[in-house]
Amino acid sequence: MKNFKINEHKGIISNEFLIREIDNFLDACKFIAELPYKRNSDKNEIKCVFYDFGGTCSTKHATLRKLALENDQKNVHLMLGIFKMDSEYTVKIDDTLKKFKLKYIPEAHNYLKIDQQYFDFTNDHSDYSQFQSKILTEVEIEYDQINLEKITFHKDYLRTWILDEKIPYNLEQLWNIREKCIADLQKVDEV
Repeated sequence: MKNFKINEHKGIISNEFLIREIDNFLDACKFIAELPYKRNSDKNEIKCVFYDFGGTCSTKHATLRKLALENDQKNVHLMLGIFKMDSEYTVKIDDTLKKFKLKYIPEAHNYLKIDQQYFDFTNDHSDYSQFQSKILTEVEIEYDQINLEKITFHKDYLRTWILDEKIPYNLEQLWNIREKCIADLQKVDEV
């Protein structure tokens, strides 16, 4: 992945990294990946990962996309993919999937596409290859589309999936099952 220098006075995200003495894109990606995975208090606030000292795939990758834009790097794209989230992807959701008799649940995930290569900085052990073969569809979005637009895209996909696959749940029920899976993901591994 090509690196670039974070320049002063380029924007609010550049400043947040420079305050932390992070002056290049590779170090910014490492910093973002090492932040804890957790929901943010306000996803509409682009600096939320810094305030909350953590974030989700959405807020973390939106931050990196905004950083790239501020530094005139047009080759860094924010992607929104829907993939099959199953117990092979993460054992943490196995009990929930079994309880509701689902093999998987379509989950929205954000990641970056940089010069035709894909990168996932959700955490320090994330890798695009972990879900690459499970991707059902993907679109490019902008850093300020991680809230309403992402949810709309995800729910539209789920509505179609419910009908096509004859899933025995309505959208609200399925969304609640998904929320349980997300809560499962946030549980800290027991030592």
